[in-house]
Amino acid sequence: MFNNIKNAPNYRWYVLATVSVGTFMATLDSSIVNVALPTISGDLHTKLSTIQWVVTSYLLTISSLLPVFGRTADMLGRKRVYSIGFLIFTLGSILCGLAENIWFLVGTRVIQAIGASMLMSNSSAIITSIFPPKERGRALGLTGTVVAIGSLTGPAIGGLLIGFINWRAIFYINLPIGIIGYFVARWILPNDERKREKETFDFIGALAFTAGMIFFLLGINNGEDWGWGSIPVLTSLVIGVGLLLLFVMTERRVKHPLIELSLFRNRPFLMGNLSGWLSFTAMFANNMLLPFYFQHILNYSPTQVGLLMTIFPITMAFVAPVSGHASDKYGPIALTTGGLLITALGLFYYSMLSASAHFYQVIPGAILIGLGSGMFQSPNNSSVMSSVPKQKLGIAGGINSLVRNLGMVTGIAFSVSLFDALGGVTNPKPSQTDAFMSAYHIVMLVAMSIALVGAFISFNRRGYAKATSYESQK
Repeated sequence: MFNNIKNAPNYRWYVLATVSVGTFMATLDSSIVNVALPTISGDLHTKLSTIQWVVTSYLLTISSLLPVFGRTADMLGRKRVYSIGFLIFTLGSILCGLAENIWFLVGTRVIQAIGASMLMSNSSAIITSIFPPKERGRALGLTGTVVAIGSLTGPAIGGLLIGFINWRAIFYINLPIGIIGYFVARWILPNDERKREKETFDFIGALAFTAGMIFFLLGINNGEDWGWGSIPVLTSLVIGVGLLLLFVMTERRVKHPLIELSLFRNRPFLMGNLSGWLSFTAMFANNMLLPFYFQHILNYSPTQVGLLMTIFPITMAFVAPVSGHASDKYGPIALTTGGLLITALGLFYYSMLSASAHFYQVIPGAILIGLGSGMFQSPNNSSVMSSVPKQKLGIAGGINSLVRNLGMVTGIAFSVSLFDALGGVTNPKPSQTDAFMSAYHIVMLVAMSIALVGAFISFNRRGYAKATSYESQK
């Protein structure tokens, strides 16, 4: 049975199911931790400004290592890197559960993030390499559904585990999933092909990129708290940009670069990543401020806020596989462009809501943004991944995931900074309601404009890689 499964007619779907386990685990853990932060803060006796590093360290590590592990997988094999990612993520989860002080927890979250980046940087590459072009969009659409389900179930599972056991259980739940995922990955995933040419790893480029991303994202992430003109933020941004420029110069000289900059001369690859970054920037500009609008302006309870926030992933979970399947037949341009236009319409809808909106009036905005995101992401990922040669799928997947994370960080930093500059207050008094709404409406209109720019860029990805041309690259 074990030897014959790779010859089974539906083998590619077994691979998709295996990759989905890692995707679900990484997504679940990202959303489940946010629910536990107040409890962890009380148990470990730490303040808000410190507890945020439980999330920040995870994000910084993943963002800085995605291309590194994408390139490593292209060299050493995706099966090997992906399966080891399960083990490292599981080890990090166990250590997180054993944490007795906040900085030990932050350090072990870094270990978790290393494993998560090994999983995230290779999931799209594995799916793209095993599925024929006519099914690729559908497969990546189902992966989008798994992401939505992980985001949806994380807060609910986290709340139950914290309520019935304790906060450490949210990390220990990864133990059985990670062990099963490792053995299933070793059994199911296709064997790695041996490289004919021995390639070298660009250690200088990897170090410059990793350090540059950490400093750059550190400055953006803390710009609002520390002050955009403060010495720590300016120093972080200058060092980060300097190291990233050093990385670009290094990549132009080495024989086997960490990221082949020539990939960005590929129009569908460049346009897909640009529009993807703008899509996540626009979405997370709203995701950051929306809970404050629900809770402090409309006076909804946390339970009501939680229910409203699940409308987006539920809509996306239904739309993503349908959109991915449609892109296999009709191509990505209409779906990606239409998805961003619908996202822009949803943001415009939020910009029209009042401080006395009824419960049912806020639902259409979430449905529109969920519909737009579901329409956009699967075809866009399929277009990006199908535009590169098979031997570059790992680094392409790493860049694609990195762009998504950068969009999230940019959207959060942009929305908070603009909202604050416009005089908005996240926890307003009754007399400050008008100021909140005015600032919120302007942020939504700017986010809408970002989505429209993304739609324009997406529409101009003409000449995307056809299935036949991709197959010739294998």
